Amino acid sequence: MKASQAAEQVDLFDFEFTDRDAQESRSHSPRGSRKPCIFCKIAAGSASAFEVHRDDSFVAFLDTRPVFSGHVLMIPTKHVQTYDQLPVDLAAEWLKISQRLQIATERGTKADGSLLIVNNVISQSVPHLHLHLIPRRKKDGLRLWLGPRKPYTSDDEAANVAHAIEVEMRNLVGLAATPNDQRGSLKENIV
Repeated sequence: MKASQAAEQVDLFDFEFTDRDAQESRSHSPRGSRKPCIFCKIAAGSASAFEVHRDDSFVAFLDTRPVFSGHVLMIPTKHVQTYDQLPVDLAAEWLKISQRLQIATERGTKADGSLLIVNNVISQSVPHLHLHLIPRRKKDGLRLWLGPRKPYTSDDEAANVAHAIEVEMRNLVGLAATPNDQRGSLKENIV
């Protein structure tokens, strides 16, 4: 089905956040693109798309340059540029709709499975958060670009990287950092 052709004007860069962390992420990251946002126009109904889902918070539609037939994009109707800027009050609904969309896409395309991807700034062709849902089939020829892999040179290097991420995570959720001497090695933590 085609999106409506409503003539409603859209403020493409109205970043109104309901979540403190999302607001903070915008203030500390160089992610505020001023590129025109075609996804905001689709969300507002002023640009057409082959929609597969629409509600007050999200729109899902066929990608115009699909990896495979049935490649769907899901966006929030509110302009949110990156995953970390998705307001917490939308996160549960984002998860619910994306799970249903994954099932519907696989069933509707008779796919064996699917690939879900969110690009954050790098490789994000439109500066609006969007989930790619790509139907997959065995031996479909798609080779993932998640390589070459670069293993850690030692458990100490891995532990240092894990600790740096842990400290940032604890800062974001308001917890005290764990003292380095209480963490143990990478292999001890995995067991």
